[in-house]
Amino acid sequence: MKSILDVVNIGKSYAKTPAPGALFRSLLLNRPMPDADAFWAVRGVSFSLGRGESVGIIGRNGSGKSTLLQLICGVMPPSEGAVHHHGRIASLLELGAGFDPDFTGRENVFLNAALLGLSRTETEARFDEIAAFAEIGRFLDEPVKTYSSGMFVRLAFAVASHVEPDILIVDEALAVGDARFSAKCIKRIRHLREKGCTLLFVSHDVGIVRTLCDRAIWLDSGRMAAMGDVFTVTSRYMEFLFDDDETSLPEAAELRRPDEAVKALERAQAPISHWGSHVGLVRDWRFFASGRSGAGVAEYGDAVRIEVDFELPKAFDPASLAVSISVKDLKGTDLFVVSTADENKGLFSSRSGEATVIFDFVNRLTEGKYLLVIALEDRSIEAIQYFEYIEGAHYFSVSSAVRRFGIFNVPSVVAVK
Repeated sequence: MKSILDVVNIGKSYAKTPAPGALFRSLLLNRPMPDADAFWAVRGVSFSLGRGESVGIIGRNGSGKSTLLQLICGVMPPSEGAVHHHGRIASLLELGAGFDPDFTGRENVFLNAALLGLSRTETEARFDEIAAFAEIGRFLDEPVKTYSSGMFVRLAFAVASHVEPDILIVDEALAVGDARFSAKCIKRIRHLREKGCTLLFVSHDVGIVRTLCDRAIWLDSGRMAAMGDVFTVTSRYMEFLFDDDETSLPEAAELRRPDEAVKALERAQAPISHWGSHVGLVRDWRFFASGRSGAGVAEYGDAVRIEVDFELPKAFDPASLAVSISVKDLKGTDLFVVSTADENKGLFSSRSGEATVIFDFVNRLTEGKYLLVIALEDRSIEAIQYFEYIEGAHYFSVSSAVRRFGIFNVPSVVAVK
């Protein structure tokens, strides 16, 4: 497949500011100024994207994500390496980039569209569609400096996504605004992808990255820590965030083969991700479908039982302990989650030592491939902490004698009167 974007050993460095008084001391002592050290915001990053591919860029604050996008867009020149692209790039980077705050929304639509390569005639033909998507009403003829951040993003995304770009680059834009507009943006991005648009997407929300992207690039301190199948890379990234141990960084080459990563996930017999502050508390687990232990296939309507054997962590309040399970698809999206904290809070208040938790439910998932997550959680504070997190404890498929639609089907009573 011919690439539409090639990033070749790209890097961006900045000279560090000399320490205060360095110039004065050099003049006073008649000595040369010390050489300024270089800070590399991004270095040694290389990858290629084909038409219609979708890649998420993840990493902690300061890892170089936004700098990399700016280099790709040409907002700043690289210190080394090169970027080659074929086709029109539309980007949503910093809030307000490409907009004049004193111009009205209407004027900025034409200005921004022109910057993205559209003629006035082309913009006029698409203007009504852009305005309808942005949903800012009468404020379209008000100066954009009066807009809220949400209105700003709605208008910017509407323009960028309606110029029919070959490459769409989005940097955290969906983090601003309400859930309804975010869902609308996701639907628009999927539509563009179906038409062959290539997507580069930066977000701290791993769930959205997994929803929109096929592959992921993990940046750490300006360098590529991993690239590959989105589920594999994001799982390793989440594990790294919890451990916060730089020695656990994988070699970049480890996860650069997306096809192999997907195949490995589908045939895996071991967890794809296993981490936590007290790994080893979960002693064993069992998956039953209609009484069949370790079943690899569950029928729609089967009675499913999951048993988890574990040791309660010592020196922790057992009342704050929760055991949770979730079922995910192979992109890592939670389809449903069940936790003792929600169903029977304080279940372990008077217990110590070892225990077994049993989860029973009826399988309402439609045909597909799924994986099981088991987690021991510390619910002592609002932000959940994990004693142990096992992603991919069991892999199974679902079959159904009747064709059903959606992700899962909730039994309902249908009547006519």
